[in-house]
Amino acid sequence: MRRLADTDGQFSISFDPSAEGGQEEGWLELLANGLTFDCTGLAPQVGSEVPDLAHSYALPPAFSADEHQAISIRPGPHLSAGGAMFPVVRTLAMIAASLAALDGVQAVAWHPARCAVDAGYFRRTVSNWIEGGVFPALGLAALASDGNGGVRSEGLSLFTGQELHVRPEVANDMAEGSKIALRLLDWLVENGRITESFSFTGPSGETLRLEPVDNLGIVEVWRGSH
Repeated sequence: MRRLADTDGQFSISFDPSAEGGQEEGWLELLANGLTFDCTGLAPQVGSEVPDLAHSYALPPAFSADEHQAISIRPGPHLSAGGAMFPVVRTLAMIAASLAALDGVQAVAWHPARCAVDAGYFRRTVSNWIEGGVFPALGLAALASDGNGGVRSEGLSLFTGQELHVRPEVANDMAEGSKIALRLLDWLVENGRITESFSFTGPSGETLRLEPVDNLGIVEVWRGSH
């Protein structure tokens, strides 16, 4: 952790209880973009609890999070009221991407989306987003079937306050629905919460209708001008 902080440049260690010969306490305070984060679960502490995970990306089928130890990164106490603010979440993802480069790291668990992501994949996609690329929708969010032929998101609400639901009639199958959802997630994170219906051009040039359902915190996606 100390070597990475010195060489990576994305974060620094702002407080180390073991500095100047003190005893290792198993946690560090990390500083990035003027914000501090607590990193816990380091030795000699017991590893952090692995969250409930429903999705995985770029990991082998045999991967089991329960077979691994975890460390946790959370906004510091002074950010407790603003932990979901976009700059805080973005910086948290950036730090996680940096730590994913450490030897032995197998996966990153992103709690709001309940997903586990291969460490290398997480690092590449999040770093690309930080540098101005597309939002890493399969990692900082997740996509799943709604059980009726449509596609729903999980974790988008951390960024926009709304989840996305691509209606069954919009796509022919899960693959097509996911392709549409990925494009929309990138756009929604870039533009924020929507408050009125409007049209959007899909990945194949089709016209889609986005309609916010405020009482449910959902953006419904319809075909054409519904």
